[in-house]
Amino acid sequence: MIHYVSVGSNDIKRARSFYDPLMSLIGFRVLKSSAASVHYGASDIVFSLETPENGRPATAGNGVHVAFQAPDRETVRRFHKTAIENGGADEGPPGIRNQYNANYTALLCGT
Repeated sequence: MIHYVSVGSNDIKRARSFYDPLMSLIGFRVLKSSAASVHYGASDIVFSLETPENGRPATAGNGVHVAFQAPDRETVRRFHKTAIENGGADEGPPGIRNQYNANYTALLCGT
């Protein structure tokens, strides 16, 4: 069982401006924040953005994949649109991903 996912950031303010509107689309809100981190969830923290505790720059991990569950396909489309509007890179449109199952709708988006 996953308790939460934490992603490193070199600019918490910029990362938060990207993730705040996305997290609200799937029912998450900021539960705790500081200059060095922001933590999202509904009642417990499930996703965090943090500057690395070791003081080194945060770097993207090759193969890191974080998936958020959305209530319906329309929310997936809105999530994608909001991500792009907030500076995300379009790496693939929302749609069915048959390699998982016939009802699995997903998108690819990076910052």
